[in-house]
Amino acid sequence: MIDSADIEFAHRLAETAAKVSLSYFRTAVQVDDKDDASPVTIADRTAEKVMRELIAKERPGDGILGEEFGRERTDARRVWVLDPIDGTKAFISGNPLFGTLIGLAIDGKPALGVIDCPALGERWIGAKGQATRFTDAKGTREVKTRACPELSLASLYSAVPVSNDTNFPAFDRLRQRVKRPLPVCDCYAYGLLARGGVDLVVEAGLGIYDFTALVPVVEGAGGTIHDWQGKALTTDSPGYVIAAGDARMAAAAVAALRA
Repeated sequence: MIDSADIEFAHRLAETAAKVSLSYFRTAVQVDDKDDASPVTIADRTAEKVMRELIAKERPGDGILGEEFGRERTDARRVWVLDPIDGTKAFISGNPLFGTLIGLAIDGKPALGVIDCPALGERWIGAKGQATRFTDAKGTREVKTRACPELSLASLYSAVPVSNDTNFPAFDRLRQRVKRPLPVCDCYAYGLLARGGVDLVVEAGLGIYDFTALVPVVEGAGGTIHDWQGKALTTDSPGYVIAAGDARMAAAAVAALRA
C-alpha cells in the first residue's frame, strides 16, 4: 500500500516546508487571526503552498486537504493531509516545539505520516505495516513506545479544556488519575510518545490535518491511537484523540473519560 517512493516523496514534502518555516522562524512576521481566532502567518500559508505545488506537479491524481487552503480533489482515493505549522503559537513566540504534519490517507484511512520539527532537526515517519523511524543529529533509527499499564504511573500530555467546556469534566477526571500531567506541546507530544518518552496524549477538537499524520507514526512505534470511544480514526472522525504507548493505558483512558 505504501512503498519507498511514497516515503521518499513525504520526506521531500517535509524538507520543502522546512525551508519555508525556518526562513521565517524568529523573525518579525505579521500574525493574523482566522475566523476561529487561531493565529496564522505567512509561514503557514507559504509552507502549505509549496507542498501543494509539489503534490500537483508530481502526484497530480492525488487529493489535498490542508489547514490553510482547504480541499482539492478530496474524492480521490489517495489524499495528502497537510498542517504546515502545527503549533503556530509556539512558532510566533520563538519556541522550537512546532512542527509540520504530513499525512497520506488512502480510502479515508491514515496510511502514512510525518511529524517534522525543523527547528529541532527531528523527524518521525510512519507507514502502515512498517516500523516508525526517527531522525535527529545522531542519525535514523526505529523507535518504540514504552509499556505503562496503569494511569497512576502515566505521564500525560494534553491541552486542558477551559472549565466551561463540555469536555472538561471527563478530561479533568482523567488528569487527576495520572502520575504526571503535562502541558500541551502540540505534535511534538506524539513524537515523544512514539520514542517512549511519555505514555499518553489526550486532546479534543482536533482537525483532520491535526491527527491524520499522527496515526501511522504512533501505531508504527507500537502504540495505540483512536477516538475517545476507542474507534479508529479516519478522515471523518470528529477530532477527539487518545494516543497511548500501551494498549492497556488506552483502555484505561477510555474508561476514565466515560466514567
